[in-house]
Amino acid sequence: MDKRGWESCDFIFVSGDAYVDHPAFAAALIARVLEAAGYRVGIIPQPDWRNKASYTVLGRPRLAFLVGAGNMDSMVAHYTAAKKPRREDAYSPGGKAGFRPDRALLTYVAGIRSVYKNIPVILGGIEASLRRFAHYDYWSNQVRRSLLLDAKADILVYGMGERPIRELAHRLHGGEPIGAIQDMRGTCVRAFHAGQPRIPGIRLPDYEAVKGTDERSLLAYAEHFMLQRVQADPVSGQRLLERSDGDRWVIQNPPAFPLSPGELDTLYELPYTRRSHPKYAALGGIPALKEVAFSLVSSRGCFGGCSFCAITFHQGRAVTGRSQESLLREAKILSRQEGFKGYIHDVGGPTANFYRPACRRQAQGGFCPNRECLYPTPCPQLRADHKDYLETLTALRNRIRGVQKIFIRSGIRFDYLGLDTRYGKEFLRALCRWHVSGQLKVAPEHVSSSVLAAMGKGDHETYNNFVTEYAQTNRYLGCKQYLVPYFMSGHPGTTLEDGVELALYLKKSRFIPDQVQDFYPTPGTLSTVMYRTGRDPRTMEPISVPGEREKRLQRALLHFNKAENHALVREALQKANRQDLMKPGSGGLI
Repeated sequence: MDKRGWESCDFIFVSGDAYVDHPAFAAALIARVLEAAGYRVGIIPQPDWRNKASYTVLGRPRLAFLVGAGNMDSMVAHYTAAKKPRREDAYSPGGKAGFRPDRALLTYVAGIRSVYKNIPVILGGIEASLRRFAHYDYWSNQVRRSLLLDAKADILVYGMGERPIRELAHRLHGGEPIGAIQDMRGTCVRAFHAGQPRIPGIRLPDYEAVKGTDERSLLAYAEHFMLQRVQADPVSGQRLLERSDGDRWVIQNPPAFPLSPGELDTLYELPYTRRSHPKYAALGGIPALKEVAFSLVSSRGCFGGCSFCAITFHQGRAVTGRSQESLLREAKILSRQEGFKGYIHDVGGPTANFYRPACRRQAQGGFCPNRECLYPTPCPQLRADHKDYLETLTALRNRIRGVQKIFIRSGIRFDYLGLDTRYGKEFLRALCRWHVSGQLKVAPEHVSSSVLAAMGKGDHETYNNFVTEYAQTNRYLGCKQYLVPYFMSGHPGTTLEDGVELALYLKKSRFIPDQVQDFYPTPGTLSTVMYRTGRDPRTMEPISVPGEREKRLQRALLHFNKAENHALVREALQKANRQDLMKPGSGGLI
């Protein structure tokens, strides 16, 4: 601040992540957006929350504090699906855990309020976005209030925050009190009314109605989530209202419209240094930067519709892709960065081959509130087209000096690829020839049709067809490359019989995964609602939910070949009445 001649910052961003000036990190992205709009922004990364003075190092901001927990929910960053503490944190110096508190937003806001009175505080990021209303908290096994109310912040920005934060900045700069800013898209605000506020909108079930464990409360919780899901479309979504503790209300304004391709280009071409702060060098750097330092974000949004994924609840379903020219300009910058060795590690987004909107409605920024693009069957309006993505990858390979190889690591939806009858095969050949290095990671998740339905995924035969096409394409190209599929255990709707079916498939295919994802109930997903309620909220029909012991058995089944799992697999087979698989030789699992 002294070097820049600043007496004060306009905004101060308190972040749960170490500071990395790269667009993959929320604090850098939002700070650069505000800087481009003419504001002075300071950042306090990972303050020592036990010391109040850590919030005062940059003084009092002129307009507001911005507070984010980081790129991950702080509880997910701290604990495994088994609720065991993690020993590593990729977003902290040296990859060490312990640099941020549990429930970081609550702690940070309390710390700010303790040293600065009457200062506007604005929440944002993934932790705020997914906890904006009453939500099931796996770690405490209870439904908690809106984070906006518990933190006593002024405004919560949900979803992708570039549009709302610019508008908020301009209105605060223009002298508008933060308490008067009640109508902004992409924000939630607090209100105090003895009765329902006299504003148009849809009322969600009250917090008191959804926090219990009786059947009525569980059904209300499922309804609560589905109302949010239906109103998540920026084009048709309406205002939502939720009452908590008598006279306290959370009011969610309609979602912000997604950025246009040109706006997305501008966002990713702001003058990031793409480095972590120099103070971290002696501590081992920031591991998360190594994963993205030489990667390109080509798109935003995902219409995949997986039940266990919160991306659609945060980023939205409408896909926006950047222009080829912008990606080429950024690739040139990467090629001149220190440490670049000729490899671009990824060109993708939430799903790499979702590069353009799924249909005309998405091209206008919206999506169908009551219809998924791919599940249970592909929508007739879906336009599967890999042409632009294929041309962009070709341009990056051929037009950027010093680029030796471009990988695609952010995931390919093989079901979407199979729907592209014009460019699908050409894309698969290019993928295998140019963009895979020995292994391609894909996510079939399971083989049971009932489990896949609960997950919002297509049938397993689609995956089998892709396996065949992938193998044939590599044989044609003379490449020796393999698929590495991801599978999930313990998802709602999964029984021990389903676990046995998956184990037999793995044995038949002669592939035992090194790692298996155990289902993790995190805020903002359809699957977490299933876990909480024992109902599929899409139909309100009952759905089986594995308990902790059964989850452990299902996980062991996927590693049936490990000696340490022998007793667990035996127990699972006995409970599934599959003693026929408890025999030596090729026909058994143990």
